[in-house]
Amino acid sequence: MRFVIQVVSEARVDVEGKTVGKIGKGFMVLAGVSASDTKETADRMVRKMLGLRIFPDENGKTNLSLSQVGGELLIISQFTLYADCSHGNRPGFTNAGAPDMACEMYEYILEKCAQSVPVVERGVFGAHMEVALTNDGPFTIILDSDDLFGKK
Repeated sequence: MRFVIQVVSEARVDVEGKTVGKIGKGFMVLAGVSASDTKETADRMVRKMLGLRIFPDENGKTNLSLSQVGGELLIISQFTLYADCSHGNRPGFTNAGAPDMACEMYEYILEKCAQSVPVVERGVFGAHMEVALTNDGPFTIILDSDDLFGKK
């Protein structure tokens, strides 16, 4: 599982010209699911993400978590985080989770986050989306379950 986490002052996602998710200060997260991911993987990734202390405190040091700043979440599924560009110029996506499984994992991630964060917005799984954000910092973190917890 891969999360690309961007600290934002605002973010939104539009589908067919309509805003389907919008947040103020918080994290805009691109979430990629691999074929071998499980709910246990999602639990660990969500815990890690929500525990990140990457907001500035009163001294300007990155020391505060999402909950400590009253931050919001916008989570967007993105299978292209599992693009394999090792052969040729056209990416392959065989490492990404199959659509049914990945959609189920995406919904599970949203549910887990909503247990801890009052505002959790979302994209539309499988849809063409337009994402707009103001990256605050800029501050971007990449979490990869294989790097954090070892290969499955």
